[in-house]
Amino acid sequence: MDTATPSTEPLPALLEGRFGGRAEFTALVRHAFAAAAAQGWREIILCDATFEDWPLGERAVAQSLNDWSKTGRKLILLAKNYDELMRRHARFVTWRRTWSHIVECRGNAAMSADDFPSALWSPVWVFERLEMERSTGFAGSEALRRIALKERLDERLLKSSPAFAATTLGI
Repeated sequence: MDTATPSTEPLPALLEGRFGGRAEFTALVRHAFAAAAAQGWREIILCDATFEDWPLGERAVAQSLNDWSKTGRKLILLAKNYDELMRRHARFVTWRRTWSHIVECRGNAAMSADDFPSALWSPVWVFERLEMERSTGFAGSEALRRIALKERLDERLLKSSPAFAATTLGI
């Protein structure tokens, strides 16, 4: 744990196994970012077609991202497009502008939305929603699960291009 920001409560262990339902999914995302900050994950990859139902605009997530943002960290986002994210998650958009040097946003509008896993990958733990309507999926730290998800995400990243610029230049 980072000694510069001591926690008043110990962080519960990350989920190992199935999750289900929108409330459980959003809690899982919040908890993952809190764990990333507390444990110092160096890299995170987020993938979703639109990120519209992720809790990225919540104050707690923004605080966890601020706590996580340190030298040597990297966050990669992959989406079909970022329209809904920009509309629904103003705090995240502001955070992304501030930390644009550690955030890489990639997109592929030509790919089907079904080709985008709804997932979070880190070197130590992952989750993936397998059924979007019910927000059900699986989370865990097993090496095979992490490697398989990373390979699928890398394949999609190779077919993507830069998207969701941190700033736009006006004329």
